[in-house]
Amino acid sequence: MTVWLGEREHQIRAGDQASRAIGALLSCAARQGVRKTTLNDVAREAGCSRATLYRYFASKQAVLDAALRTEARRISAALAAAAATAVTVEDAVVALLVTAGAELGQHPALRFVATFEPEKVLPHLAFAGGDQFLAAATETLAPMLAPHVGAEHAPRAAEWITRVGLCLLFAPVPPVDLDDEPAVRAYAREFIVPAVAADPVRSQPPTTTRR
Repeated sequence: MTVWLGEREHQIRAGDQASRAIGALLSCAARQGVRKTTLNDVAREAGCSRATLYRYFASKQAVLDAALRTEARRISAALAAAAATAVTVEDAVVALLVTAGAELGQHPALRFVATFEPEKVLPHLAFAGGDQFLAAATETLAPMLAPHVGAEHAPRAAEWITRVGLCLLFAPVPPVDLDDEPAVRAYAREFIVPAVAADPVRSQPPTTTRR
């Protein structure tokens, strides 16, 4: 029992230290980008020594990879929570776009990197990297859309919403700001919902017949 508790405590400490390192890297990247951030910077921000970081990560790239995985899981959970409240496909599309705008468009580290180090982002959004991103996003979003468009149609709808979302996030002058929910709803109703709704009737909220 004592041995098990000791191992459990070690795992908790290791998890805490790894989380601190990930948070430290994101803070550094938000201030100075990924390129200029060193492992010493991460250690200093995390309040530990570089030697301590090496117990959990082999390199700065390893910390970055862990940060990307952690943020992807966190953002996916936020998207799922937002979509879970949707009544119609329109609600789901709006919830996904607005939440993505908040999580990605307002992410301090991502904003800095996208503005000053676009070469770190573009390979993941174009050519083979773009295909992989679309595949991953489609797999993540499809279950959130399935209740509204059907399981068969959900992957195609998820891919289309991802493509539109990327355009809205990274266009120099987007046609609509993702932090303006009424504008996003109007845009989605006109340009997105007709393309993703398997059944146009299901894209509208239920109505009550008056007698």
